Amino acid sequence: MANVTAATMRSALRALADSKVAAHSARFFKSGKGEYGEGDRFLGIRVPVLRQQVRRFQDAPLRAVTSMLKSPYHEERLFAVLLLVHQYQRRNSETKDRIYAVYLDHREYINNWDIVDSSAHLIVGPHLVTGDRDTLYELARSTILWDRRIAMMATYHYIRQLDFEDALRISRVLRDDDHDLIHKAVGWMLREIGNRDIRVEERFLKTNYKNMPRTMLRYAIEKFPAVRRKAYLNGTV
Repeated sequence: MANVTAATMRSALRALADSKVAAHSARFFKSGKGEYGEGDRFLGIRVPVLRQQVRRFQDAPLRAVTSMLKSPYHEERLFAVLLLVHQYQRRNSETKDRIYAVYLDHREYINNWDIVDSSAHLIVGPHLVTGDRDTLYELARSTILWDRRIAMMATYHYIRQLDFEDALRISRVLRDDDHDLIHKAVGWMLREIGNRDIRVEERFLKTNYKNMPRTMLRYAIEKFPAVRRKAYLNGTV
């Protein structure tokens, strides 16, 4: 399917649209006025169905995938990102460079938590694994919510390799963030560190937990024994 166009993929996806699923998705992803996904539009296509289409169009040219990424429809943007991930994992280093560049240059369209969480640790994280990771810290200090979430979620790649330094440093940068979706992402990554080395997580928590937002702390200690969770929540550790 090397000659496939964005129009071909768009037509295939829109044939799968379901208005009832779309209405539910609009509520679930907070697309109402003043909410984090304000103005987003939905076709009503569930993720497993999108992944089937990714396999179908896995060889689509990058220009067509990039065009899909610019869609006003949430599922088309998610589909494009899933396709970028699939291609990144299968291609040579030169093509990976191009995919990474497309991802960073089009971040304005990677604008909801599911799109970020499906891709940041599979494109951004691995692409910076052997080089300068300053980009992560630039994203972490961005005024744009989704940039900050990309920075945090990208570190999941390193956490899986038992490399915790960047995740911990970015957690410190984002500790005082004012958005609940960042609180959840930081707490989640701290929990993932704890799943691999509880001593590392606890060293971080003991110097930070009293200043952490409640949601961030709850996510971080979710797997702790009940007595230990209570001590953290009561500030008595």
